[in-house]
Formats: sequence, structure tokens, C-alpha cells
Amino acid sequence: MTIAFIDLKAQAAALGERIPNSMARVLAHGAFISGPEVEALEKALAEFCGARHVISCANGTDALSLVLMAEGVGPGDAVFVPAFTFVATAEVAPLLGATPVFVDVCDDTFNINIDSLRNAIGEAKRLGLRPRTIISVDLFGLPANYDAINKLAEEYNLFVIADAAQSFGGRYNGRMTGTLAKYTTTSFFPSKPLGCYGDGGAIFTDDDEMARLVRSLAVHGKGSDKYDNVRIGMNSRLDTLQAAVLIEKLSIFPSEIVARDLIAGRYTAALGDFVKTPLVPDGSFSVWAQYTIQVRQRERFASRMRQAGIPTAIYYPIPLHLQTGYRHFPTAPGGLRVSETLAREVISLPMHAYLDEEKQKRIVASVIDSSPGE
Repeated sequence: MTIAFIDLKAQAAALGERIPNSMARVLAHGAFISGPEVEALEKALAEFCGARHVISCANGTDALSLVLMAEGVGPGDAVFVPAFTFVATAEVAPLLGATPVFVDVCDDTFNINIDSLRNAIGEAKRLGLRPRTIISVDLFGLPANYDAINKLAEEYNLFVIADAAQSFGGRYNGRMTGTLAKYTTTSFFPSKPLGCYGDGGAIFTDDDEMARLVRSLAVHGKGSDKYDNVRIGMNSRLDTLQAAVLIEKLSIFPSEIVARDLIAGRYTAALGDFVKTPLVPDGSFSVWAQYTIQVRQRERFASRMRQAGIPTAIYYPIPLHLQTGYRHFPTAPGGLRVSETLAREVISLPMHAYLDEEKQKRIVASVIDSSPGE
């Protein structure tokens, strides 16, 4: 019995001929850049989450960069990011001359810690930086504490970017990701809960003026047409073929979200007495981009799982503030203890909407056998 960590082949089988047919339509009309499927996808995404505007782009990293560019973030500005996440969240700041300031995360949700964030803002001021923005990552599919984040941002006159690269489709206090901050960005990397067959990304906002500006920046800073470039921009467009793929995947996304939550619930019920399982706070709903547990002897655990034929993955083995290219950037006073602990202990189990009960029972049994004393 082969077990996949993320099973895109099973998803393709469930969709049947829908994706090949949608791609064939693009091949037939030939509008490979900015074809009609791109606009159709943007409208469908807006309807799905409730955002007023959706601007698609080439990838999730560009989505973050475009928002920072639109807000004029640059040298002397502080961009607050969690230390326990993928590097893309942080790299967009120095690429524009700004300074990432690393913040610790909560030990239960793995999302940004408000007390550490407040301390980081104070540290940025002490260093002579201008606090500008908070990029709050919804790690592993769980929306962060946006009530507290937005309140703190308002107190310090900051704008918030919800990095929903892993959480699109999630909910927080009755609202969908895409509507929880001034800006939301997401990624359509193939392994994401909603992924295409290549790179892709999008920006969500209710701000009419900023939406127009972001759309211009994504196409070389164009004005009335592509030969009237009124600002410095970049080239970041979602290919029509990828939009066609995403339209079909979005149509089954709600049922996949339900399946992911059911699978996560089975994991938690079976494993809660053996390992530390993920927490979903009241009022929140995760899309379970990953199902991530904590074990104290991770190398031994991973080795035993591998021997049992169960794939696992580690997201993330090194917190950002300890990575070579980022060690010189500021951190919140008091240290980033939780981020460092999580980097030593987390390990993710197979998670996708097509994981059947028989295979999951085998995974569960292997986790229990591999984690004595946890």
C-alpha cells in the first residue's frame, strides 16, 4: 500500500477530463497571457471568499512584493514577520530595501505572538526604523488572531498583510480568508490546498484605489495601456493555462475542505494521547495545508516512520532569524524561543483530501509505534 504525502494524482483522477478539457480550450483560443480564464478566475475567487477585488499574479512571493510596492515600503521601514515560516514572507522586505523584524509565534497555534509583536515594534523604533507593516502568516492552514493583530496595527498606524499562502479557504470568526486584513495574499503552488500545475498567486483587498495600483504594478506599471507606463512595476501575471486549471479545482475545493477537516479530526482523535496535536481555537477553521505534530525525538521518529513506509516532512527545520542570510536582521526582545523549539520538534504527516481511512489507520498506527514516551 503506497501512501502519498500529498496526492495530486488522486485529485486529477477525481476531476477526470475537466482539466484536460479546460486546457484544451485555452490551446484553441490561444490567449495564453491575460486570457478570459484569468478574469473568470478572479471573479470566482472573489465570490468564494467575499473580497471586493482579486488580482492574480505569477506566484505568492510576488503577491507580497506587489503589496509592499503599492504601499511604498522601502529603506528605513520595518516589516514585522514571524520567525517560524517559509523564507518568502521575509525576503520581500530586503528586496525593497526594507528591514524584516522577526517575531516569535504562539506555542499552540504556531501563528504570530501578539506580545512578541508589540515588543518587536518597540525594538524597531529603538533602532530608528519606521514600523510600517505586519505580515501575519496563517501557518499550516489556520488563520491567525486577526482581531488582536488588526487592533495592534491600528494602535501603531500599521497596515496588515494576511499571508494566506497556506490558509485560503479557512475562516476566522465567521469571515473567510481574503477578508481578514487590508490585504491578503495567497499562493497557488501545486502543493497548496488550492494549487495549480505550476506557480501562481493572488492579492485580495477591498480597497478600490490600491487594487488599481497593484494591478498596474503587476504589469510593468502600466497606465491606460501597456505602452503607457506611469510607474515602475514588474512582470507578474498568472498564465491563462494555470487560471483554467484553478477554475476547475476551485469548483471542487469546498468538498475538499470538508474532507481535509474530517481527516484532521480523525488524526487528532487517534493521536492526542501520544503526541502533541494541532490546536484550532474556537471561532477558527483550518484548511489543513499540513497536519503537523510535535515530537521530542524527531530524528528517531522520522526514521521509524520511514522504515514503516510512511512519508513525513519538516516545515520548518531552521527559523528565519537563524538562517545565514537573515541572522543580521533585528528580532523581538526576549528571544524567539518558541520558534526555535518548534523548528526542532515539528513534523508533518500525510494530508490531502483523498486520504482514505485504511491508509490513515496505517499512518496512525505507525505514529503510535514510532513515538513511545512522547
